[in-house]
Amino acid sequence: MNTAAQHLWNKPFILCLANNLFLFIFYFAQTAILPIYIVNDLGGSLSQAGLAMTLFMASAIAVRPFSGLIIEKLGAKKTLYISETLFCLFSLAYVMADNLTALLLIRFLHGIWFSILTTVAVPIANEFIPAARKGEGMGYFLMSINLGIVLGPLLGLSLIQSMPYTAIAGILAGFIVLGFIFCLLIPLPADQKPEPRAEKRRLGVHDFIEFKALPVALMAMMISFSYASIMSFIATFAESKHMLAYASMFFAVFALSMMVLRPITGKLYDRKGPNAVVYPALILFAIGLAVLAQIESVAGLLFAAVLIGMGFGSAQPCLQTISIQRSPKDRIGHATSTYFTGYDLGIATGSIVIGMLIADAGYSAAYLCCAALVLFSLLYYKFAVAQKSA
Repeated sequence: MNTAAQHLWNKPFILCLANNLFLFIFYFAQTAILPIYIVNDLGGSLSQAGLAMTLFMASAIAVRPFSGLIIEKLGAKKTLYISETLFCLFSLAYVMADNLTALLLIRFLHGIWFSILTTVAVPIANEFIPAARKGEGMGYFLMSINLGIVLGPLLGLSLIQSMPYTAIAGILAGFIVLGFIFCLLIPLPADQKPEPRAEKRRLGVHDFIEFKALPVALMAMMISFSYASIMSFIATFAESKHMLAYASMFFAVFALSMMVLRPITGKLYDRKGPNAVVYPALILFAIGLAVLAQIESVAGLLFAAVLIGMGFGSAQPCLQTISIQRSPKDRIGHATSTYFTGYDLGIATGSIVIGMLIADAGYSAAYLCCAALVLFSLLYYKFAVAQKSA
């Protein structure tokens, strides 16, 4: 794919951003309101509501390592159109999910196409980012996810108070359809046919993993493991401190902090290199987790949100950009799937292990352990990632 873009804010890149934003508004809105629908309308239990979340993540994680191979075999354009079409169809299916069994099946199958779609979206967007502004461009691309984190739950939870779930599901599906229309407007050239092979060979590990991106993926797994303590448990933590009313404010401040720094850290990455971003970002992330472990006031909660948003929000896009730049151009899809596999595994295992740690030792100990892991990841970065980037 050859981009003619001479500046960052070109039309194809903006279309990629819009599609990604709508995708994650849908995802986070459904994550926020599905438990309410399952418990109140379908008569399900909280454990069944949790199962609906787990099935989506399980299928997404299972398919993620294959996503790069799918992109290689089908091409980015065909993969985008197929995955976006099927993601649209399953998004519309929520409107008709009037029983728990059907909803759980939709969640499982939907996760498959979410995994492939979010993987192929990265190399496509990357093609429309000028070479000298990769750090800044990928930062803005991931900012669309941060906006989805805020706007999705805000939209879903606001509408669920006055509208039935099926109507909200229809509105959210409309966002996905609109995003698909944007995809059709992106000027993607025809996919190149793969080179014919002299003889057939068995699939190997190289077909699923980009080894040049693997050290960065392991790094992402460590920091996403710690981030799971925020994503999965900040609401219950706030409730334990009698601050549940401020949990949504935590996420708003968290996302705002990420977005405020994103233009600065992206330019710093391009001019000074990744080390200038990763080291201070992870130190801020660790300090934020340590502060969270000690807070007793709303001001402390929101201060921790600022530090964690600035730290985690700056480190994540930087690491993903490293994984892309380190890999050959024809392996960007594999690099992206390798990175996201590590990231998803960190979230999944972190949610389980941190939950057990909280039950056994309490929130403060859990957040301090997460802070220690982030500091350890700094050493890992220095010896396993930074030196190879030099």
